[in-house]
Amino acid sequence: MRIKNPLHQVSTPRRRFVQGVIAGGVLAAFPSVLHAASSLIAGTSTGTAPELSGEVIDLVIDESPVNFTGVVRMATTINGSIPAPTLRLREGDDVTIRVTNKLSVPSSIHWHGIILPYQMDGVPGISFKGIMPGETFVYKFKLQQSGTYWYHSHSGFQEMTGMYGALIIEPREKDIISADNEHVILLSDWTDDDPMELFRKLKIQGDVFNFNQPTVPEFFDDIATSGVANALQRREMWNQMRMSPTDLADLSASAMTYLMNGTAPMANWRGLFKAGEKVRLRFINGSSNTFFDVRIPELKLTVVQADGQNVEPVTVDEFRFGPGETYDVLVEPKNDAYTIFAQSMDRSGYAKGTLSVAANIDAPVPALDPVEWLAMRDMMGNMDHSAMPGMDHSAMGHASMDKTSMDQGAMDHSTMDHGAMAMDHSTMDHGAMAMDHSKHNMGKNPLAVPSQKVRHAKTEYGASIDMRVDTPRTNLDDPGVGLRNNGRRVLTLADLRSLDGIVDHQAPEAEIELHLTGNMERYSWSFDGLEFGKSTPVHMKHNQRVRVILQNDTMMTHPMHLHGMWSDLENDQGDVLVRRHTIMVQPAQRISFLTTPHDVGRWAWHCHLLFHMDAGMFREVVVS
Repeated sequence: MRIKNPLHQVSTPRRRFVQGVIAGGVLAAFPSVLHAASSLIAGTSTGTAPELSGEVIDLVIDESPVNFTGVVRMATTINGSIPAPTLRLREGDDVTIRVTNKLSVPSSIHWHGIILPYQMDGVPGISFKGIMPGETFVYKFKLQQSGTYWYHSHSGFQEMTGMYGALIIEPREKDIISADNEHVILLSDWTDDDPMELFRKLKIQGDVFNFNQPTVPEFFDDIATSGVANALQRREMWNQMRMSPTDLADLSASAMTYLMNGTAPMANWRGLFKAGEKVRLRFINGSSNTFFDVRIPELKLTVVQADGQNVEPVTVDEFRFGPGETYDVLVEPKNDAYTIFAQSMDRSGYAKGTLSVAANIDAPVPALDPVEWLAMRDMMGNMDHSAMPGMDHSAMGHASMDKTSMDQGAMDHSTMDHGAMAMDHSTMDHGAMAMDHSKHNMGKNPLAVPSQKVRHAKTEYGASIDMRVDTPRTNLDDPGVGLRNNGRRVLTLADLRSLDGIVDHQAPEAEIELHLTGNMERYSWSFDGLEFGKSTPVHMKHNQRVRVILQNDTMMTHPMHLHGMWSDLENDQGDVLVRRHTIMVQPAQRISFLTTPHDVGRWAWHCHLLFHMDAGMFREVVVS
């Protein structure tokens, strides 16, 4: 959807990070827009979304003027609110949600992480045709779970222009998570620009919004730390690859303003508590393109729920989560005020709010952490770097690089025995069938542990791919670039354990391997080198336990969301750890999970970075 901006626009200086206006948000009334814009005073903003409950709910999709940065724009809203109303429902209830579309274009709502019939999943072209202008679509489904979830548009870039909200499902019985108070904290990102224009710029130059490129002063700092030879060697390697070691996010604060519950940093969203209370914070990453690193300085976070599922409590200082993920944490404040600080992974900006006992008390805001370069592990995975004093380009054979502007003849693939692959990709539709391990010499149970043999599909050797990882890492205990050895206790996937274990104890009967692939120069994203329009569906059998292996052959982190079924994350030894609906896959990482498709139908599977999904990292799954 292209958002038109017919209203008078008043610009404010956009520095490296736009913190927003003091009172940003949805404007109170359309006739006051021009006055609000000219005086840089926005209308009203609740700071917290209105809450709806009951078994019958009405939602209206429309456009509303907003002002987050001193510039008036039109947003896509639900019931005139950003975020959309928080829906507080109850496990076991049959709900009816009537959604009316007042836009001039089709729309939709997807209930992220909710197990339901595929016709109610809300993905146009997959589960239904979409909600046409002027029409009302009625969603009906039974709530089979409890926890913290969210909902959003699955049409065009409407999610990016404001169409998202929290979905809280209370347990049918007493909640085992005990707290005296709670707040929903929905993080998101906002742009004053037309999303289609941002996407167009990325297609021309993939790092156009990256203002953290290596500088001359940093080069001299590098010399002082590691010596001239190593400093030169590192830059030579990145230059030859024509990649940036700081290209951590497609969109930075140069294009985005980061919001907490629809509130810009300067507006300072506030959650109140009483002295002595234990507070539950329901964190939701409802952003379109941003990973957030969340912490509350001087306050420990006890993680009790991940993606709506209760986990064994683990206490940390900080956690990273990508679009689509949710974490519930318990905090026990001792001071009168704390800053809730959520910095973007590329360290270009942040969202923030205040947790306090009164509306007039604030806490210090920490400085952004320094930008950290991508490491060799983010490009090559598990290869041995012990003999490399710096970034040894001679080892590049472990991560094959495809660049149309590079000398292809210099790339030695002779050590990659493609003829010995157990799966012949030339004669079958990769991803459409499970992989037959019956001929593997893996003992009595060939699927006892995830396969470690890397299999690059032949479709990975094309223009849509600029690298392949031959020695991926399988560890789950890495917090990721920018969080390593930062002096804080950071949550990792290895820390998480489902509280009641995984209900489904079936051994996997089939294994599917898919690679997350891309080309930064072309800004193309895909599975196995095939963008969505060139791919065929992945087929799964109804009620069959399946292992899925995802290998990230790119240098960016991807939050992968499989609709309609749970993803039971396991380690490389086949030990099932935690149930998720969205799993973050780091660069050069190979992870696996088990799933049992209990509902037949057509489902979506995609990266939850909106531009990555739109650029092709999307696949249909057919359960029959």
